[in-house]
Amino acid sequence: MIDSLLVANRGEIACRIIRTARRLGIRTVAVYSDADADALHVREADESVHVGASPARESYLMGDRILAAAKQAGAQAIHPGYGFLSENARFAQDVIDAGLIWIGPKPHSITAMGLKDAAKTLMAQAGVPVTPGYSGKNQNAAFLAERAAEVGYPVLIKAVAGGGGKGMRLVERADDFAEALASCQREAAASFGNDHVLIEKYIQRPRHIEVQVFGDSQGNIVHLFERDCSLQRRHQKVIEEAPAPGMDDATRAELCAAAVRAARAVNYEGAGTIEFIADASEGLRADRIWFMEMNTRLQVEHPVTEEITGIDLVEWQLRVASGEPIPLRQDELAIAGWAMEARLYAEDPAKGFLPSIGGLDVLRFGSAIGGRIDTGVRQGAQVSPYYDPMIAKVIAHGTTRAEAIGRLGAMLEDTAVWPVRTNASFLVQALQHPDFVAGDVDTGLIARDGEAMAQPRSPSSEVLEQAANRLMGQFGPNGLRLNAAPRKTGLFLLDGEPVEVKLEGKGTAKPEETTLVAGNGQVWQLMRWRKTGSHGLADGSGAILAPMPGRIIAVAVGRGETVVKGQTLLTLEAMKMEHTLSAPFDGVVAELDAKTGAQVQVEALLARIVAEEEDA
Repeated sequence: MIDSLLVANRGEIACRIIRTARRLGIRTVAVYSDADADALHVREADESVHVGASPARESYLMGDRILAAAKQAGAQAIHPGYGFLSENARFAQDVIDAGLIWIGPKPHSITAMGLKDAAKTLMAQAGVPVTPGYSGKNQNAAFLAERAAEVGYPVLIKAVAGGGGKGMRLVERADDFAEALASCQREAAASFGNDHVLIEKYIQRPRHIEVQVFGDSQGNIVHLFERDCSLQRRHQKVIEEAPAPGMDDATRAELCAAAVRAARAVNYEGAGTIEFIADASEGLRADRIWFMEMNTRLQVEHPVTEEITGIDLVEWQLRVASGEPIPLRQDELAIAGWAMEARLYAEDPAKGFLPSIGGLDVLRFGSAIGGRIDTGVRQGAQVSPYYDPMIAKVIAHGTTRAEAIGRLGAMLEDTAVWPVRTNASFLVQALQHPDFVAGDVDTGLIARDGEAMAQPRSPSSEVLEQAANRLMGQFGPNGLRLNAAPRKTGLFLLDGEPVEVKLEGKGTAKPEETTLVAGNGQVWQLMRWRKTGSHGLADGSGAILAPMPGRIIAVAVGRGETVVKGQTLLTLEAMKMEHTLSAPFDGVVAELDAKTGAQVQVEALLARIVAEEEDA
């Protein structure tokens, strides 16, 4: 077994690798950028080395700096995690040439599977079923149009070096092919430096099913069964599960055997994933499942495989890279129960999944029997604009699929993050979708029904009343009522929107005193607006709140100034765009807490407008 390991990654995967290495008694070395100087993976490692500026291209993607860090720290091996340099064959070879152990497949395997066209040809030769289409070298536009017509529309144009949904176009009519091809080639050239494409038959009801494979240096290769990753948004996986719903034993046996043949065709060593696309229009059938691509690394969704097999895949990686054989034979591996993983992101589904950056002032994960959280952040950390905004992978295991869904849903509902927004509520609603519950999922589900899933929920009246009364001092720390005064109605702002809430008594909270309300995977800010009374809601709250974290670049009004509805109050710069905030009605600027150049968090009160007849 190796004795020291440098993890060439960050975030949750770096933390996950470090924890397994620590359990095995292996000294760990973290690398970090400027933005990650105080990150969780840096704190958890035995040693850390700074490798550059915040942008990944100036730090985590700098192979020479990673190798220098390994030499400086005296590391014996390098684990790349996923992403960044994990599928860079040249870097893998550089690691080996430097006399270090590469925790991953041999460079020739990465190269063989790196281009989709070459990989498809190799798989067909190995007897692995491939999707009907064309993956040859001829890139003449007229020739490709002829091949598309032979395959039959609709077709997919895919960049041979693509990934993550980039360099991909769906073409439903022959008249649209030329324009789609040119667009796809431009994107492929810009994203991957390679404009070559392939043509595939577009599957009408596609399911994304992948098989975890593992090989060692003695020539042994096993599979650890399949995962279903069909619930996707814009080609990005949202919820993954293992095993695949509706997969019978015979189909599973054929699919997994094909995956092993694929791995054997490239003499595969270490952890890898063979990805397949299935036509689910008539259920899962072996003759309607085709090879799509191979990922020559550990997958983001590997925990669901670990949960149903009881295997630590990172431990297997470390043992195999140390020259040991795979710890178990194929006949010693079996499926136990069901597991699901949801990707918790710092993003706002109600605003088009706009990334939400800033401080994690509140970070609380839900828990459940069979639950697991893989995260790379802690409360008080910052969600950086430089990297993928994943906060955690929320994982649940159960005896049955229904039990796994229930446990995962409960964990997500009890998750509370503030002031950064997350997709937790969206994930809960996805889990509750009738088609998902029935196991009838294809990759187009979110495209069809995702808008409804993205709509924010409101807190229950009971939760809202408890929070309002807590804010008004009506309940002690143990939740007991402090008085028995007649119930009245109080006016509050819930994330800037006026709401009336029943109160237990007179209350003492002043305007702008706030508390947080959590439920359904969401967090709201509750603010006392005006004194308790029997009057109804005003035409609008008048509270001007920051819609997202950003920097104030202009303030157009002053305190006490009279404004008219629609008049510009201030301008906020966020996510490289300018956002103008305007007066919601005619009135007076009663409060102004905005200063040019100031950084503000989401939902921060910037100004408040009151009608002229109101007491400002």
